[in-house]
Amino acid sequence: MAESSFPPASLLLILLFIFFSNAFNLPSAMDCNSSDRDALLKIKEQLGNPPELSSWLPATNCCAWDNSIICSETGRIYLVALFRLNVTAPIPSAYGDLPMLQTIQLDTMPGLYGPIPSSFAKLSHLEILDIIGTQVTGPIPDFLAKTNLSALTITNSKLTGSIPQSLSRLSNLRYIDLSGNMLSGSIPPGLLHGSFQFLILSNNRLTGQIPEDYTYGDIDTIDLSHNQLNGDPSFLFDITKPMTKIDLSWNELAFDMTKVRFPYHLTYLDLSHNHIKGRVSKSLKDINLGHFNVSYNDLCGEIPAGRFMIYHGADSYVHNNCLCGTPLPPCKK
Repeated sequence: MAESSFPPASLLLILLFIFFSNAFNLPSAMDCNSSDRDALLKIKEQLGNPPELSSWLPATNCCAWDNSIICSETGRIYLVALFRLNVTAPIPSAYGDLPMLQTIQLDTMPGLYGPIPSSFAKLSHLEILDIIGTQVTGPIPDFLAKTNLSALTITNSKLTGSIPQSLSRLSNLRYIDLSGNMLSGSIPPGLLHGSFQFLILSNNRLTGQIPEDYTYGDIDTIDLSHNQLNGDPSFLFDITKPMTKIDLSWNELAFDMTKVRFPYHLTYLDLSHNHIKGRVSKSLKDINLGHFNVSYNDLCGEIPAGRFMIYHGADSYVHNNCLCGTPLPPCKK
């Protein structure tokens, strides 16, 4: 499982966009809404009153407590971002008492445990849910479909069960990262919407085939590595697709690569540890890949030469049936 303590760069871009789009509306002397302040104090109490939240005091302006809180111009809390708190507690249910909340971040809190509270169903304005590096357990709840999520990140935690099809009803959802959990079952179709889409489900226990509807749409990144997926995923590959990263490594996928034309904008391609046959695609000569790996497959024949192929070392091709040619030993005549 991945060990990163920080959100992926793509998610940080989304968060920064939301922050700066509201930066000119931040209140100065305006006090926060009193019911929002009460909810924040409940959150603090339910977390066990950690010392990192010592500025969260009654009868004070919660908009000025610290940089983990951001208010709207009307004094309503719309972002609560908590990082590296030394707590042993479940996710506070009091988040559900912040009706205008748009962003929840709970990052690198290994003592945070339990399921996602049902009170989250009340957060109809919630756009970003970001939970990283916790002991959060249980399934991904159907009631998240009652929110307005555009980005769902729950990584390096202990989620179990299947990915609910109900998430496809979130018409603004374009970023999903559920990597590093124990999720099982198949990948539901239609999870992503809009532009600049990310589907990151690596390091789980997912099975079945990749739904073909992911061949459509503006997908930038698809990372389904380290699962138990099978079938032919070659419908994902086409020279005109906007993808920049494809990682399908460590699965049970099988297809003939010979005539595949990979997306021209790719910078990262990892298909290692599968059952891919045929020859290495000649289309790769024209793609400037910073990372490339097709090792541990069933590929055969001479590796295409020239252009960007010169940047790929032997470790990109090892443990195939009968590949030959630079950077491997020459082909026998």
